Amino acid sequence: MNGNSSLSNRHAAADALFKALSDGTRRALLESLVREGEQNVQALTANARVSQPMVSRHLAKLKRAGLVTARRSGRETWYAARVKGLGPVVQWMAVHGALWSQRFAALETLGAR
Repeated sequence: MNGNSSLSNRHAAADALFKALSDGTRRALLESLVREGEQNVQALTANARVSQPMVSRHLAKLKRAGLVTARRSGRETWYAARVKGLGPVVQWMAVHGALWSQRFAALETLGAR
């Protein structure tokens, strides 16, 4: 049962990450934090094509998914990318990428006949 529970937890973590990354605005916010480093909501909103309340909602989803961290400094909240949060997606891509590479190689072999 522990093996299934662990697998289920890994799938749940990957699902949460894929959902968080499924939105273009969230991906753009995360990319900005990776490129530019820690930023407050005002700076992130200046470069976004959505309102400040929407930026805050997107950041909350990224935070729940473990992709960003937040720290308060006075009245401002500063966000930073948490690149380690992408671990479950990277692991999923490694496993499934290898699987698809094998299948494409087999398909190429069939096509060469």
